[in-house]
Amino acid sequence: MGKLTVGALRAVLVVVFAGTVFVQAGMVWALVGGNDPEDGSVPLTPLRLITILGMVSAQVALVCVWRLVTMVRRGTVFSHAAFRYVDVMIGAIVSAALVWFGVTAVNAPGQREDPGVTVIMAGVGVAILGVALMVLVLRMLLAQAVARDVEATQMRAELDEVI
Repeated sequence: MGKLTVGALRAVLVVVFAGTVFVQAGMVWALVGGNDPEDGSVPLTPLRLITILGMVSAQVALVCVWRLVTMVRRGTVFSHAAFRYVDVMIGAIVSAALVWFGVTAVNAPGQREDPGVTVIMAGVGVAILGVALMVLVLRMLLAQAVARDVEATQMRAELDEVI
């Protein structure tokens, strides 16, 4: 990866991380401040708590991507240490899907006249789970690359002994 690519990706990660912290702070402020009374049309308190949890899962994934980009820049991404970050990222994406299903469940009673909204929201949750599956496939590709790298290193060592 080039320096420009890494710099651009890190800038995006910082902006998204700052945005999630801003949203979390707003949700906590609204929960603690009590200045926004619920009128009963939408269950705001559960939605705010779910939003805070969702932002945590996004932040965990962002930190993992940052660490993996650092490993790429150092040339150490094809190692067993990378699996930890990929596994945590998969867990964060699955938790984000579960949080989204929570939002869907909280929102569903208000959508009795138009249940299509709930179905679409459930579809979004399934799509988020699909992203977790794609990252799992990429993890398997990383495992193959690490295995090939270890094999190549062993073969080089054997060849050096012969020479």
